[in-house]
Parts: sequence; C-alpha cells; structure tokens
Amino acid sequence: MGQAPEHVDELGRFADLLDDAPAASGSGRAGRIALLVVLITMLVAALGTGGYVWWASSAPLPAPTLATQPPPVTAGAAAAVRLPSTGAMRVSVVGGEQYLGADDDGAWAASGGDDPRPIASVAKLITALVVLDRHPLDGPNDPGPTVAFTEADTDLYDQFYVRGATIAKMPDRTTLSLHDALATILLPSASNYAVALARWGYGSEGAYVDAANAWLEANGLTSTRIVDATGLDDRNTSTPRDLVALGKIAESHAALAAIVALPSISLPDGPGYVTNTNDLLGTAGVRGLKTGNLGEGTFNLLFSSLLDVGMEAPLQITGVRLGGETHDSTDQDVAAFLKSVQDGFHDVPVASPGEDLGTITTAWGAEARVVLTRTVAIRTWSDTPITPSVAIVTPQIWADGETVGTVTWTAGPHTASSDLKIVGDLEPPTLWWRLTHPGQLGG
Repeated sequence: MGQAPEHVDELGRFADLLDDAPAASGSGRAGRIALLVVLITMLVAALGTGGYVWWASSAPLPAPTLATQPPPVTAGAAAAVRLPSTGAMRVSVVGGEQYLGADDDGAWAASGGDDPRPIASVAKLITALVVLDRHPLDGPNDPGPTVAFTEADTDLYDQFYVRGATIAKMPDRTTLSLHDALATILLPSASNYAVALARWGYGSEGAYVDAANAWLEANGLTSTRIVDATGLDDRNTSTPRDLVALGKIAESHAALAAIVALPSISLPDGPGYVTNTNDLLGTAGVRGLKTGNLGEGTFNLLFSSLLDVGMEAPLQITGVRLGGETHDSTDQDVAAFLKSVQDGFHDVPVASPGEDLGTITTAWGAEARVVLTRTVAIRTWSDTPITPSVAIVTPQIWADGETVGTVTWTAGPHTASSDLKIVGDLEPPTLWWRLTHPGQLGG
C-alpha cells in the first residue's frame, strides 16, 4: 500500500486553505463545508484515498508541550542569636559554613570586643597542654608516667587553702598517673595540683611559665600571657580570639578532650572523688572545656559543643564566655546562645502532593495537569534563601501517572526534591485532525 510522506508539503497547502476558509457560522459555514468537500476531493485525486488515510492515521504525533513553573517559596524566619550584653563572647562553628558564614576574623558570632581579660583557671588548660607537650599521652586510655608528689608539693595544699583557692587532697607520698593528675587539675580545678604538676614537668613553676609562653608563641596565641600555673594572678590574660583558638587545640588532643568531658572521676589514692566544675556538660552537646573565675563579674567558660541541629551531622562549636556575673549566669548565657542556634534551624515546607506545577498541552488541544508527588520540607538555617529548579525528562508514554521531571529546592548546602507526574489522560487526536494536519505528523 502506498504512503504519502513525500506529499506533506502539498497537504500542508491544503490545510492552509482550510484555515483561511470563512468562519463556521451563518452563510460562511456553508462555504466552509463546500470548501472541505473540494479539498477532500483534491486530496483523494492527488494521493489516493487508501494510502493517505492509512499514513495519516498511523503517523507519529508531535510531542506535547510541557509548561512548568516552580511554586514560590518564602524563606524561613530570621534567627535571633542570643549573645550576652556584658563581658565578651566569641564563637566559631565548623560544619555550617555555607549558610552560617563567618566574619573577617574567622568567628561566627561575637560580642564585647577582643580586648585581653583575666582568664582565671582557664589557665590550667594551658598548664595541661604544656605539660603534655613534654610528656605526651598516647590516646585517652594511656595512663602515662607515674607522678610522685613531693613533700613540698604536699605543702601547697595549705598554701592555697589560706588563699581561698580551689584545692584537692594530696596526702603524703601521693602518686598518680599523669592522666589522673591532669584530671585533678581540669575537673575540680585544683590549684595545688596545677603547680605540683608544672614543677614535675619542668623542674620549677618559673621554668614552666617560660615554657608556657614559648608554647603560646609557637601556636600563634600571641595575645595570651601566662605568669603562673593556676590562673589565680589576674595578669594571666588572653583575648576571646586566642581562647577560641586554644579551645580548638584542646579539642584536637584526644587524651585531653576525653578528660575534660568527664563529669567526675574517683581517685582513691589521692584526691578521692572529684567532680567537674563545668555544669553544662551534656547540655546542648557541651563536652568541655574549662571554667574559671576570680570573683563576681569575672566568670569565664571556654566551651566545646557538638550541637544537634537536625542535620546530617552536628555543628562543631568552640566558644568562650568571659566576664560573666556569676557561675550560674555564665552557664545560662552559654546555654541560651546554644539554644538560639538550635532554634534558628527549622523545616520550611516547599511542596505538597497534588500541588499544580504546570500543564501538558498537545497540538490538537488535549491538556493534562502536572503535579508534585510528595510532601517536601527542607531543613535550613534562619532566612537562608531557598531556590527551586526543574529538571524535565521525556517519558516513554505521555499518560496519567507518568513522571516527567523533578523539582529540587536548594538552601545553602542542602537540597530536597519531588518528582513531577502527569495527572489526567491526554485525549488522542481525531482522524479528521490527522487528515487535516499532515505537516505536524511524522515525529
């Protein structure tokens, strides 16, 4: 049976004549019908009835036109990060840089400036790090060498007692592993053990002070000054920027990080049962690092937190609060800050199943809807902009339920997506449409 693709141009001219015919109303309708009869007669004469009808009825149809428009999305509410109005705070965040950002100095949030302030017993963290620099521990489970405290070390108990400093029991001939001696310095903040361990590590407290300042210089902590092993002297000073950097060094030290995360430890051969002065341990992911104070208005907390914000991984936060009014208010300031960060992360709804996203239209006028297939919410920070994009795919058949693309929403480093599907059947063209639109057939 003959086919007619080689006559498509001629058929197209017939279709153009039909389109130019008078409107199908009144007397024009009669003229249009007459013209149709003439055209069909011409088609039959030119092509042969059977061959053309067969070709037109089976020729491939043109692909539908898909028009989509992603639904508008409003960003979430802006976060209200809580920073204290007195003293100083500085915080660094690792894990959310793409949406949290940082200032020019590498801090994510800061208040109160960067002037040097007395660090009090936060200095004991430096004592621990400098002793470990000379006598390292091989991981959290290494007890390290045995430290035998002298009679002069035992006398430190009384010396610091009369000064009202924090101390821990040190019976005559006390011996502890280096690990346990460090725990006695860092958990209850025992000043007598801080000086005794500095002497053990460097021969004298003066030699320790020289080594500590050299260690600070070598580690780029040039705005920090140490004059003793305890921090009781208010000339032991540092800046918020240096202290955050110090906290990161301590976090990277596996043995030290494990010690400062202990709520308590029992050491029956010396100090006995001692507890950590950091009451925030376990709150909002806090895992250290060191408290310190020289009285009212000078309470400090260098802190580290693995903060769960509902993302794939927690934020790694290192921060310092300097100049708090009391121990409790300092804890409250840090807890309020961490909670405000958690509260700043939220799920923003961006799609619901069945939501219209566009239409599919055929050349012969059939139409179906294109809709989203599922509920979608994207977890994001504050008012981070949310940007939609559409990727279109061609289905094997244009039918109800077929997937024709995907919508993806992006907020910072995170994405969420939903498929697009056809809802409704596309009515096929009539034979008459096929016969009168040969130029649109064939692919």
